[in-house]
Amino acid sequence: MQQAQTEKTAKVKFATQADPAVLQTLKSIAASEGRQIQALVDEALRDYIERKTGNTPRRHVMDAFRNSMEQYDSLYRDLAK
Repeated sequence: MQQAQTEKTAKVKFATQADPAVLQTLKSIAASEGRQIQALVDEALRDYIERKTGNTPRRHVMDAFRNSMEQYDSLYRDLAK
């Protein structure tokens, strides 16, 4: 998966269906971020695969861990003694 993210590869079209409310929300998010729907779908699929394969920690988990380490570093050091 890591290699697939760094290499430019041809895109493959596929069809699927979505709940109208989900699709409308996706369109709104894409518009507000100035991105295409396909970019959001690709990101969501990659995140899903990452979660299911368990190869790497999820980004938001690692971000929370880093923030916690920065904020509470001295407390963690004291507790480790």
